[in-house]
Amino acid sequence: MFTKNNKRISLRSYWTSRYLVTLFLGLTVIAIISALWIRHNTLENRLNMMELMADNLSNRIVATNEHQPPPDFFQEKNAKLDIYPIMYIVDTSGDIVSRNRPGPLMKQFDSSILEAEEPYLKITLMNERFYLVKSPIEIDNSIVGWVVLMDSKEHLTHVEQEYTQLAIMIISLALLGWAAIYVLSSRLSKPIKDVAEAAKLVSEGNYQIDIPNNGKEKEVFELIQSFKEMTHKLEKLESLRTELLAGVTHELKTPVTAISGLLQAVRDEVVTGEEAKEFLNISLNEVEKMKKMVEDLLAFNQFATNAVMVLHKDYYDINEVVEDAVFTWQIAQQDEGIEIEINQISTPTEVLVDPLRFQQIITNLLNNAKSAMDNQGEIRITIMEENQQIAIDVVDTGGGIPEEEQPYIFERFFRGENKKLKVRGLGLGLTLSKMIANALDGDLVLLKSSEEGTTFRITLLKK
Repeated sequence: MFTKNNKRISLRSYWTSRYLVTLFLGLTVIAIISALWIRHNTLENRLNMMELMADNLSNRIVATNEHQPPPDFFQEKNAKLDIYPIMYIVDTSGDIVSRNRPGPLMKQFDSSILEAEEPYLKITLMNERFYLVKSPIEIDNSIVGWVVLMDSKEHLTHVEQEYTQLAIMIISLALLGWAAIYVLSSRLSKPIKDVAEAAKLVSEGNYQIDIPNNGKEKEVFELIQSFKEMTHKLEKLESLRTELLAGVTHELKTPVTAISGLLQAVRDEVVTGEEAKEFLNISLNEVEKMKKMVEDLLAFNQFATNAVMVLHKDYYDINEVVEDAVFTWQIAQQDEGIEIEINQISTPTEVLVDPLRFQQIITNLLNNAKSAMDNQGEIRITIMEENQQIAIDVVDTGGGIPEEEQPYIFERFFRGENKKLKVRGLGLGLTLSKMIANALDGDLVLLKSSEEGTTFRITLLKK
């Protein structure tokens, strides 16, 4: 049943590995999006700062009333954002008056650049993208020049600390996620592994299992609890199967042995004449007992396995149903030591019942009563109306059922100690009778039992 398969992996490994792949892909996407977002925000912030720097420089030139940059012009650098753009002071014709860095980057600015309305422009120099911002130098409401700041896109988007923080955050999330799924998978896989190992023991016939069930997960708790209940039922079924086999073997062995001995005596002419006929009659009686036991066993098995049993339920007068069932039982009796009194209900009342199946219940109860009274006594059957039900009490004057045995009388194969010595059987009569009563939407219960007698009650639905 349980075979080793090298392709199988543990639940913890399965979920951990797949979670890690999912986590890696998810965090990679997040890291890429976050890096792009950081670059975009950094570029926006630095361009805004360059605009402020250009405006500030323009205002300082106007304040000094000079067309030359202030003495600290070439030291202008925003340390907070770590930028150091190329700064130009340009006249109205686009010629460069001054700049903070030497080099041939720009020799002159075109009027289309200086007069553009956009806050910043993109230009390409030497296959490199640059961003340019400008601010006019106005004196007496007249533009006398421009302050132009320019820097490459690579410089403007270059960050180190933010990427480091992002990497630390991504790695931390990955480690935390891995640790969480590892712990949770281990917590989930352990009870499942315990159940799998317990299932191996059950498959080997060992029902004595002990699985801790103190987890807080509802599904895991229900799984373990259901498995324990299933194991308990399997153990009970196995015990019943063994008990049934032993009981059937024992109960059938006795009549078979008796029949074999009796027939052998007739065959060998050990007995002849009337005595031989008596032996044959005894053999036939034993055969009838065997037949009854087999019928009980088949009927019980049909009910116990929830097989479909044909029930012809209809509404019948309860007085007539009880009277017919008792009459059918009486004509099969050979002794006159049992007196039966029937107290019928005063008004005709119909109940939903299958007369044939109801007769089986009455027959079992009367046979038990007869056995309890040693074939000598009185049986009283009383029909009563209770709410929406009809109750039929069957009372005998026997010695009663011992108190310690009363809780088990409806258990399959249970036979009291006194009954084992008097009557052979499988202990299915009351069990089968209760099953039939339940199938008729009623019930069969032991109402009371003492040394003065026993009372069983059958309840049925009335119309």
